[in-house]
Amino acid sequence: MKIFKSESFVDYSTYTFNYAVYCIKEKQSEIPEIYNKGFLPYSNNTKLALETYYLARSLRVDLDRFKDSSENRRVEKKILEINPSFKVIPISEFDMDQKEFVDFCLDYGKNRFSEGLELDRLKYILSAKSISHIFEFMVEGKIAGYVITIIENGTLHYWFSFFDLNYYKFSLGKHMMFNVIKWASDNNLNYVYLGTCYGEKSLYKVRDFKGLSFFDGNQWTSDMKLLKQKCKMDQSFTTDYFKQDTDLFLERLSQ
Repeated sequence: MKIFKSESFVDYSTYTFNYAVYCIKEKQSEIPEIYNKGFLPYSNNTKLALETYYLARSLRVDLDRFKDSSENRRVEKKILEINPSFKVIPISEFDMDQKEFVDFCLDYGKNRFSEGLELDRLKYILSAKSISHIFEFMVEGKIAGYVITIIENGTLHYWFSFFDLNYYKFSLGKHMMFNVIKWASDNNLNYVYLGTCYGEKSLYKVRDFKGLSFFDGNQWTSDMKLLKQKCKMDQSFTTDYFKQDTDLFLERLSQ
């Protein structure tokens, strides 16, 4: 892997000179290490030829500490009414270009992604060589949802999910995430990565799942109280807040 930095915002008043950190994957076997270092796959620039990852406050489930929660049990009891099922399909056996699949993903993205989901971006996401498996969820013999995953040597990334919004009231999205995590646990994987955790809207992941850790820019920590505080402060983020967070880390380092 190759790690590099790109200059970001500058604020002389607080001596904040920010650099965003990125990583380029050179071979598939690097996937566990890349995620362990706090990187996630970057898909916002469809012009990039190299598979690029960005450093962020990401969230993962340590499967040796995972167990179902009361919320998981509530969702699973509620969804029995529609009795969903799923299968795990290796990417080599799945047609990523099939119209039904593409239209399903685009329709979900149009309604649920804050910035929408254009065909070019979806095709760029689906072209990622790291994608290894598709979780296909069914209800009454019909497609109800998909989860695009990256699985490599004990690591699973729950990357993008798409589901039929007609089943929203049954918490199908939560059911899908829980069952992918449970599948990973049952198959003796080590970690499931759940993407970024910023803002209060991300806190459902923190509330719903056990065995969580988050990457704080330096290391993985299981301090969920601290994570909740950070998420609640994200909306009012300022360079002064960034400096305070940096100063706090330096104080801890010197102890």
